[in-house]
Amino acid sequence: MTPDPSIAATPAPAASAQSASTPSSSTPSKFPRGGLLILAAAGFTAVTTELLPSGLLPQISRDLGVEESAVGSLTAAYAAVIVFTALPLSRLLGGRVPRKTLLIATVLAFAVSNVLLACSPVLGLAIAARLLGGVAHGMLWSSMAPYVARIVPAHSVGKAMAIVFSGNSIALAVGAPMGTAMGTVLTWRDSFLVLAGVGAILALLAVWLLPAAPDGGGHVTPSLRGALKLPGVIAVATAWPLLLLGHFTLFTYIAPFLQSAGLPDAFTGISLSVVGVASLVGIWIAGLTADSHPRRSLLCAVALLVLAFGLLPVLGGTWAGELALVTLWGAAFGAVGIYNQAAILRAGGEHKDAANGLTVVTIQLGIAVGAGYGALALTTAGAQLVPLAAAVPTALSLVIILASRRAGYPAGPREIRAAARPSKTP
Repeated sequence: MTPDPSIAATPAPAASAQSASTPSSSTPSKFPRGGLLILAAAGFTAVTTELLPSGLLPQISRDLGVEESAVGSLTAAYAAVIVFTALPLSRLLGGRVPRKTLLIATVLAFAVSNVLLACSPVLGLAIAARLLGGVAHGMLWSSMAPYVARIVPAHSVGKAMAIVFSGNSIALAVGAPMGTAMGTVLTWRDSFLVLAGVGAILALLAVWLLPAAPDGGGHVTPSLRGALKLPGVIAVATAWPLLLLGHFTLFTYIAPFLQSAGLPDAFTGISLSVVGVASLVGIWIAGLTADSHPRRSLLCAVALLVLAFGLLPVLGGTWAGELALVTLWGAAFGAVGIYNQAAILRAGGEHKDAANGLTVVTIQLGIAVGAGYGALALTTAGAQLVPLAAAVPTALSLVIILASRRAGYPAGPREIRAAARPSKTP
């Protein structure tokens, strides 16, 4: 999943935005709103493609005749291939293929991947189709932000990034739940075929609406070795993926958990939608507090995440308890992405670009491990205890954040002033 502050799923855009802050020598004067909306829709398609198997897990399992834990490999394989291909392919193709052509090709690859998945008669072919989608996903997020920085005026880069990467959050809030609902009403194959059709239409529109991207001056390769020497980078690049690991442990297998809790199948789509909408609220809250109280706010958000996961097996058997805890889960998860993104930028210092690139890989690794770890919990402890399994890496992340108060997760300016203020004695 990548990766917008919610998923992702996603970190790659913000990482690239750092390097994007330097305008090219031929900065455009027009704001290509149509092209940016196409890119936002492409991001929506990518994140929906990544998340959709989680909501359709029981249907896919029955149709392909395999265990639900085996179907989880569709999510794990997707994330794993991003880990191994995103950085090498971006280095290989970035300077050889025109940026517009590369983006159009990645959108078409999503369409082909979803068609192949919808037509797969066995799990092995379905996994192969997902591998193609994973390669496209990694290339999309590796190339999108640098492209955006080249097609908009220098003073509008932030506005452009906000438009483009809004597609991620909308996909989490609307795309995956809608696809899940469609798969419940029709079939899971229909959901992926519709998604493939959307990708094909976007590719055609991109040919017309995306401008060619001018290339600027020389490119300086960020120092990954230098970033790895910074203790704060190591802390954030470990704690953040652990949060993704915990999230996807439950997110991938939420349907079996809800079934084991005695809730109707319709709650799967509802719960995914609640997580997405609540994450938007969490992102908004984090935007108000990330600069002033980053450490305290992050600690509170992660603690609430642990609480939600820990209480789900106890209170998740009623619709009120389940929806309340899923809302808490979504809001906390949306917020922690913002706080961690700010933390990695601070911790990376002059190597912030390389530090961000490192989190692209480690976060996808966390997603891949989360799906596999969730499958292990599902088969050994049972669906009812999957949320407790998700709470374990989340709690470990909380410990790392607590221990990294200086390098990785320092206090913000208002927190420092509050600590320095002398206490009043009666």
